[in-house]
Amino acid sequence: MSRSLIERGLTWRWTPQAVVSQIRDSETAVVVAWADDRMLGFAIMGFRFLRSEAHMLLLAVDPAARRSGVGLALWRWLETIARRGGIARVGLEVRAENSGGRAFYHALGFREVARLRGYYESREDALRMVADLRPRRRCSCSAEGRELRTARG
Repeated sequence: MSRSLIERGLTWRWTPQAVVSQIRDSETAVVVAWADDRMLGFAIMGFRFLRSEAHMLLLAVDPAARRSGVGLALWRWLETIARRGGIARVGLEVRAENSGGRAFYHALGFREVARLRGYYESREDALRMVADLRPRRRCSCSAEGRELRTARG
């Protein structure tokens, strides 16, 4: 699935051996969604607990299973691990031309922070996106009879 959906048109980097290496890494989480005997999608996230950061390495959903909640379920599972582990920020790269992927990540709360020219084998640009997992703080204050509301975002 990685080769056909994520690395389409690129040199195959996420070989079975590379995925097994991530599965064995104690600071990486791998989640797979199945229905009967069919893989619907998978995701791999690496964690840097000492820096309170994580990086979404891969997330792919079979085209026939898209818009059915599979991608969201994969993200929520990884997000739960990240939050419980004290991760404050998750980053990822997505192909700049992948409008569906960008919309999906935006809906999850990711924002674009940089365009990486030639990121994919000097042929395609990527967008770096980040999501802040810290809880939003709200405070209500009164200043000269007016109520002020602030939110960190």
